[in-house]
Amino acid sequence: MTTMKKGCPFGTHRVLEPKGALPQPATKIDNTMEIYDNEILIDVKTLNVDSASFTQIKNQAKGDVEKIKEIMMGIVAEKGKHQNPVTGSGGMLIGTVEKIGTALEGKTDLKVGDKIATLVSLSLTPLVIDEIVEVRDNIDQVDIKGKAILFESGLYAVLPTDIPEKLALSALDVAGAPAQTAKLVRPGDTVLIIGGAGKSGILCCYEAKRRAGVTGKVICLGHNDKSLDVARRANVADHYVVADATKPVEVMEKIAALTDGKMADVTINNVNVPDTEMTSILATKNDGTIYFFSMATSFTKAALGAEGVGSDVNMIVGNGYTKGHAEVTLQIMRESKEIRAIYEELYA
Repeated sequence: MTTMKKGCPFGTHRVLEPKGALPQPATKIDNTMEIYDNEILIDVKTLNVDSASFTQIKNQAKGDVEKIKEIMMGIVAEKGKHQNPVTGSGGMLIGTVEKIGTALEGKTDLKVGDKIATLVSLSLTPLVIDEIVEVRDNIDQVDIKGKAILFESGLYAVLPTDIPEKLALSALDVAGAPAQTAKLVRPGDTVLIIGGAGKSGILCCYEAKRRAGVTGKVICLGHNDKSLDVARRANVADHYVVADATKPVEVMEKIAALTDGKMADVTINNVNVPDTEMTSILATKNDGTIYFFSMATSFTKAALGAEGVGSDVNMIVGNGYTKGHAEVTLQIMRESKEIRAIYEELYA
């Protein structure tokens, strides 16, 4: 029996370039699929690519499915992981546990054969794509034949038996957003969800409405009536606003009209396009909070932009993980028949 090599809990042993970096910011990682003693080998079924990343790839490919495949295969061949070179973001995957490192025996509740969703980004996950079987470009999902490695520190969720796989994957991909919204919103708050009719936005609206209560106000902002009609079906907000999130003053005026000039206490930004930082800032009151979940957010634009307009807002970088986030999100799927139906129709 061969002894497995010892690995670092954070996966630094996989980093090829630059040495000393962690796997996420690294430009190249080792994606050979012989596992270290503290790793889990996954037989991958589906990749759920981050929305900002997939939108960029689709635009670059001009919607051509074969070109999308080529771009994705190229990223993995070059980097050893699926980290979009433009957006820097990844996504997540579902697959089956194939092998568990010897150092993890007795330390993990996982067993070979378990179906799991990884809750860490593809931007740090060693990945091999042997073949791209199907591209569902309308929902950012790609079925593949391939393998991936989960590090000892990597988060995961065993897929629930009462929710179909692809539905669970779509929901878990954005699990951090509604769970963080639940932590931020207080009873009576006015909450603006930018991109509120989208995949993560609709879950944030639901959670915000629950937390803000009858004395609060949830404003769902979408880029057109068609998308807002989806949110209306789920009855997740008090107001539905059509606006272009890249036009800060236009949005500010609409939010001012809805709030008697008081603006939002909490703004959650879920859009997948750049240049919406100032919109979030101008729509939020001076001591309010903005949560930037969008992977298209520029720290520089947000920081210097807020300073430039004399805004004293609290700005938080969206973290896709918060304790219990998988449970919070799957529970929404169980509670809301409307949201579940929308997700099944649009994202699964």
